[in-house]
Amino acid sequence: MISDVLAEAKDKMDKALEVAKDDFGTVRTGRANPLLFQKILVDYYGSPTPLAQLASLNNPEARTLIVTPFDKSALKEIEKAIVAAPNLGANVGNDGEIVRVTLPELTEERRKEFVKLVRDKGEQAKVALRNIRRKAKDDLDALKEVGEDEISRAEKDLEAATKAHVDAIDDALKRKESELLEV
Repeated sequence: MISDVLAEAKDKMDKALEVAKDDFGTVRTGRANPLLFQKILVDYYGSPTPLAQLASLNNPEARTLIVTPFDKSALKEIEKAIVAAPNLGANVGNDGEIVRVTLPELTEERRKEFVKLVRDKGEQAKVALRNIRRKAKDDLDALKEVGEDEISRAEKDLEAATKAHVDAIDDALKRKESELLEV
């Protein structure tokens, strides 16, 4: 019973940590990264489809990304989706075969905005971890056939897991901030 509650909580915390790292990856730094385009949805035959499912992405240069669609008929829609993407400010060109995306240099002001955005995403991830911890603690308290000592030990394990995941989010946040502030 206790091990099930702890295992479920740790699994959910691992997933929350992965989501936070993915969110950090979608915030733009000085170089073009295919992760920036991971959450862009393209209207493909009336259905919102992730860009990664419609095209291959590669970056031949630091600030340039080449988007090669698998289906050439989706080229215009892919271009529209990239232009409409928030926080990119990219110059987009279409030559009929590929979409070339060039990201402008980040100004210091824009870098600071992105640092604030990343910190906000980090705080949201920590809130998600705290909610998982609270639910697991409630589940532990609801167990009637288990002794108080066992529940106390389980709560300490839960706190240790929560602290480890919060520390991992803080580490990822520091790495992303240093990437953003690097000129």
